[in-house]
Amino acid sequence: MEQNNAQESPTKPSEYDPNVNQDELIMAQEKQIAEEIKANTAMVGSLDDLNSLEQEYSNDPIYSGKVKTLLPKYSKIRRTRPDGNCFLRGFIFAYLEYCIHHRDELARFKKYLEGSKEELFKMGFPKFTTEDFHDMFMEVVSDLEGSGSVDRVEAVCNDAGTSDYLVVYLRLLISAHLQKNAEFFSFFIEGGRTVEEFCKQEVEPMYRECDHLHIVALTGAVGVGVRVMYLDRGEGTTVASHDFPEDTTPIIHLLYRPGHYDILYNKA
Repeated sequence: MEQNNAQESPTKPSEYDPNVNQDELIMAQEKQIAEEIKANTAMVGSLDDLNSLEQEYSNDPIYSGKVKTLLPKYSKIRRTRPDGNCFLRGFIFAYLEYCIHHRDELARFKKYLEGSKEELFKMGFPKFTTEDFHDMFMEVVSDLEGSGSVDRVEAVCNDAGTSDYLVVYLRLLISAHLQKNAEFFSFFIEGGRTVEEFCKQEVEPMYRECDHLHIVALTGAVGVGVRVMYLDRGEGTTVASHDFPEDTTPIIHLLYRPGHYDILYNKA
């Protein structure tokens, strides 16, 4: 499970009891932590000043120093729930927010979505469930065409049923792109697994964290540029960045901290 450096769980480890199944105990504790995160953290939070991140790391000279290098370019941040779906929720929110201000992009995305369902069917994804996820995404996009606003995007992305359906559909699109390009992506999958096995284990299930391959596949499939700023303990004071795809101008900016993604906003 992802760990958010800004949030510590109140759950305390229990004392060791040799009569208790430790695997079951760990699973129960992990479930409790997940429920606490779910209860206390919005799927996508409200807009906040990036200065709040500097304050969060005020006692960490490495991270606070790197945050300072972000401040000249970025001014705001939206935090996402650290539940394994944070990259996808961040992507959905930032992209839909962009689309309501760029109607030509919203129309392009809607056209892409319309054709994506049949492509998934041809690849063997189950029609009944896939159609449900697709129809929900189409409903959201059609709704934004008529009543698009940031408030509406916030409501959609924080409604559990709707948000989860959108996340699932993106996971299917990622899986399809990886499998269509299996010859290429197979070189990057460890553990002797096939691309299909990787998709079944690491892509399609909910709450599985997204890594480099997920991002490459999603941005390639949808045709949306994303820039990820990597806040880590690497050498130097600057924050490394990577654009996906490399030849595309990013319209979405995300902040990565080990195991977690949040949304960044450029200074006006």
